[in-house]
Amino acid sequence: MRDSDIVAGLVAQAEGLGGDLVMLRALVEEASEMGAGRALDRLGLSDRAAEGDVRELRELLGAWRDAKRAAKGAVIGWLVRAGLALMLIGMAVKLGLFSLVRG
Repeated sequence: MRDSDIVAGLVAQAEGLGGDLVMLRALVEEASEMGAGRALDRLGLSDRAAEGDVRELRELLGAWRDAKRAAKGAVIGWLVRAGLALMLIGMAVKLGLFSLVRG
């Protein structure tokens, strides 16, 4: 059962006991806003600078992901180059090209 289903059930139950639907919805909305405010407070995101802080964190996270992607690409590139170099050296040995260079 989802949280929204639980809240809807509680509102229906309270309405059945004589509660005003508009008042109950206002109560649920107010409680939700208070809970969200407390959660933001606990995370340290309730001040005016929080929006800028979150934006900056997102930019840093994006930069980190870009750097990680670039490093991964560089490592793969070097591995491919090393593999090709080893393959060329192996072909040169197999074809006896080193003996031609020695004289």
